[in-house]
Amino acid sequence: MIGPRAVGAGVRTYVVAEAGVNHDGSLELALQLVDVAAAAGADAVKFQVFRAAELTTAAAASAEYQRQQTGVASQQQMLARLELSDADLARIAAHCRASNIEFLATPFSPADVDRLTALGVPALKIASTDLNNVPLLRRAADASLPLIVSTGAATAGEIQAAVGRLRTWGAGERLILLHCVSSYPTPLAAANLRAIRTLRDTFGRPVGFSDHTVEMQTGAWAVAAGACVLEKHFTLDRSAAGPDHAMSVDPAGLAEYVRAVRTVELALGSGALGLTDLEADVRAAAGRSVVAAVPVPAGTTLTAEMLTLKRPAGGIPPDELESLLGRTVATDVPSDTILTWDLIA
Repeated sequence: MIGPRAVGAGVRTYVVAEAGVNHDGSLELALQLVDVAAAAGADAVKFQVFRAAELTTAAAASAEYQRQQTGVASQQQMLARLELSDADLARIAAHCRASNIEFLATPFSPADVDRLTALGVPALKIASTDLNNVPLLRRAADASLPLIVSTGAATAGEIQAAVGRLRTWGAGERLILLHCVSSYPTPLAAANLRAIRTLRDTFGRPVGFSDHTVEMQTGAWAVAAGACVLEKHFTLDRSAAGPDHAMSVDPAGLAEYVRAVRTVELALGSGALGLTDLEADVRAAAGRSVVAAVPVPAGTTLTAEMLTLKRPAGGIPPDELESLLGRTVATDVPSDTILTWDLIA
């Protein structure tokens, strides 16, 4: 469960609109992002919570894609512009409640976990790069909330170790894993959506997809591959100068993304086998019955040569033809008559 919503197989996909740092440090833009996410039909909107000076050293360089988008070489300098204050977070959380959308955020330190739990978040999201951050994972596990954990940029062994730690700390039954490729943007050929099933089969937990592609249909494809949670970056303006704007979808794109997910859910159905009401008309018209191939006088013992199979359904079904052999008819049966059991002696 994330808040009142069940998460897992057989229920509607939980869609997280990832605002991230696309507010550019502006509370006003953050609130607009909440509005966009709610209008698009997302279940939650997610931000990132950090203190730049606590997260990076002064000498830490920004990633190549970040430098290309921001022109800032210092990671700490770039992130300092993107911090949200506690007052900002409280305003955003309140606006989410008023907009009927869940407020989520990614903490980057144990103190950030405490800030979020104080705001009443329904779950915590752990970034891929913190999969081996033991102090952060431990504080998140101790919060007794559902944990959404991304697995990008991690080895199979690191994923196994993280899941093992969380299970040891009692968070195993609250764990949701997200398949993730930590490349911004992720080329479609690298999306590796089959990893969703691999994670689910390996760890026996609900699995989703943190989607860093720029495609609109990837989330729907991920749902078809078994994802029960989706996370997609969005922005108000893809041409803005922040680090993640260019690899995010715009408001119209986010709405299209959610629509595609809901459409594929309709197509996937329940997976149950068997006749549906929708098929009854075709079954009746195109199904077959046992039919008299020749005129059969009353009292005649039926042989295979006297019988054939023709449309429509409604008479004795084809799989009961052999049970008629050796039986006699109770009345004259004209050729081309659909046989029913009341005609058989």
